[in-house]
Amino acid sequence: MNKILIQGNRAIGEAAIRAGCRFYAGYPITPQNELTEYMADHMRKAEGGTFIQAESEIAAINMVLGASAAGARAMTSSSSPGISLKQEGISSLAADELPAVVVNIMRGGPGLGNILPSQGDYFQATRGGGHGDYRTIVLAPASVQELADLTMDAFDLADQYRNPVLILADGMMGQMMEPVAFKKPKARHYEEKYILKGCGAGKSKFIRALILDALNMEEHNWKLFRKYQVISEREARYEKFRTEEADLVLVAYGTAARIAKGAIKRSRETGLKVGLIRPITLWPFPSEAIRELANSVERFLVFEMNTGQMLEDVNMALCGMGSVHFYGRPGGVVPTPVELAKVIALQYKTKNNSV
Repeated sequence: MNKILIQGNRAIGEAAIRAGCRFYAGYPITPQNELTEYMADHMRKAEGGTFIQAESEIAAINMVLGASAAGARAMTSSSSPGISLKQEGISSLAADELPAVVVNIMRGGPGLGNILPSQGDYFQATRGGGHGDYRTIVLAPASVQELADLTMDAFDLADQYRNPVLILADGMMGQMMEPVAFKKPKARHYEEKYILKGCGAGKSKFIRALILDALNMEEHNWKLFRKYQVISEREARYEKFRTEEADLVLVAYGTAARIAKGAIKRSRETGLKVGLIRPITLWPFPSEAIRELANSVERFLVFEMNTGQMLEDVNMALCGMGSVHFYGRPGGVVPTPVELAKVIALQYKTKNNSV
């Protein structure tokens, strides 16, 4: 399989088109603008492809909802504050049970923040972000290759569960260039009965999330809940890195996991038995895999480029098993593997002093 050198944002666009995405609506925002630019240039070359630069993020997400209802594989993208503006539309996609892919190339916040890499949107992504009881599947790539692979997977998962899927990366991931081999996309399987084709094509159908009767709305919520339970049981993904015989395990995702691997290699050279578990799905979170590690590991170090958001999910997963520590750099600061290796060494020093 031939590899090409490609930027992260552009790799997402190419993977989406290869996966059959034929509708993209977006609005410019740094650091994901290259993705919107790529779709503007290449979507018109794809048979049946439509690109729209919307007048706002709110307009873009609602255009995606309409395209999805009409049967198109649809995608939008933005960065942190832009994703905030899309939340009502994402909630509507989940309520209407419509598939769509939403890409968030995170930047520093809160507020307008800055255009530097950050992981400050974890809560927003994994807790729904908008109103009501709903979930989005959240994929967290850690390389440009994974940006491409998980983009293709996102469309398949969105169709399979009729649910929005969020790709959560950051400005560093979107801007970096790495070799990528694009895998062969799967054939699309999406039932015709879920597609609106207009009143002239058979029995009338409609899609709605306005359910005024309380009992009917309750049942719809429980229906969604049961679907989310199935997703939780089937779709959790993770990677283990040098966890065999480790006595300290880092938990990190995305860019932070890349940094963690470099720090672990340095720590191992000094004799420290350190490993990593990397959640690939942030929802569903790989709680069982982390809990299983606690049978042989006493200490965990959660590392994030924020003030401690995934930390809550790690604590809930472990339920008091082992001790959990945290190191974070918010606001767009990207630490080096050398810096993190020093933090790891300090963890061992603190343990030895307390014995």
